[in-house]
Amino acid sequence: MRNQRIIYLLLFLLSVSGQQKLYAQDIHFSQFFEAPLWRNPSLSGIFTGDVRVQAVYRDQWNSVTDAYRTGSVNAEYKMPVGKLNDFVTIGIQALYDRAGTIGWTSTHVLPALNYHKSLSGEKNRYLSLGFMGGLVQRRFDPSKMTTNSQYDNGGLGENLLNTQYSYADGSVGMSYNSDINDQPANNFYIGAAYHHFNRPRNSFYRNNTIELHPKWVFSGGLRMGVADYAFITLQADHSRQGGFSETMGGVLYGLKLGEDPDNPAYTIHAGGFLRWNDALVPVIKLDYAPFSVALSYDVNISKLKPSSYGRGGFELSVSYIGFLKRNEGYLLCPKF
Repeated sequence: MRNQRIIYLLLFLLSVSGQQKLYAQDIHFSQFFEAPLWRNPSLSGIFTGDVRVQAVYRDQWNSVTDAYRTGSVNAEYKMPVGKLNDFVTIGIQALYDRAGTIGWTSTHVLPALNYHKSLSGEKNRYLSLGFMGGLVQRRFDPSKMTTNSQYDNGGLGENLLNTQYSYADGSVGMSYNSDINDQPANNFYIGAAYHHFNRPRNSFYRNNTIELHPKWVFSGGLRMGVADYAFITLQADHSRQGGFSETMGGVLYGLKLGEDPDNPAYTIHAGGFLRWNDALVPVIKLDYAPFSVALSYDVNISKLKPSSYGRGGFELSVSYIGFLKRNEGYLLCPKF
């Protein structure tokens, strides 16, 4: 156990004090579809309603070390613009992540603005351009660090003048969504986002050679009815950051319960996703308007499998989507 802690410490020190040009990777969620602003700020507002609030909690790798605990909350509000079907979405993305024995913690507060341009007066067809930017703080607890100096000299033995720092971060994205064959219940979207375009410095030592590398995220989704009471939803993301990449996608089968398929009492979703070369993720979800709850679990299939015993991350998400009476019906609403 002592050797394992030293290994984690060495990895940490390399990440914050190395003299070569190093890059950090972003947090990710298996239920990426429940954190749209984190994927692409132009995906905000693409839902049927005026207000949406979503929360995701992730608990990862308890079997390997102190768990990674991550929480995300995003809120969105849609407003009409002009006399056409254009609208604007204002939102905010807040995120908290805590990892490892030293309490490595990141806190993000990122306001967002998205403009949706209607490309048709008769159907849902929108081109959206979104921006997101705000403040990020990173910190750790040096009192929880373990080094050889503590055994040899009775002290930490590391000169750590700064245990926290903050930086500004920015993202931009564009997306397109549309009905399929004039059927509002059948629709798709595609999008691309460029995160960290300002290349924020990412070092406790203010080392200018250590920066957060920009990240590209390409997203897509398709919702298609297969029967009056059933439909499928496919979603996928591919991201590239520095020399790293991640691809994740999958499908959910939705079954509507109730007398009216257009206004079901409940909708049950079940399916799975694959994070390439990393994890299989079974997902179940329940819609009970205006709320939704989803559960997922990562089954590790990566090279870490022998150490993790196949156990990865548990996630729970809760969302709320509602209409405001003063605005209900003011615009064409994407159904995704």
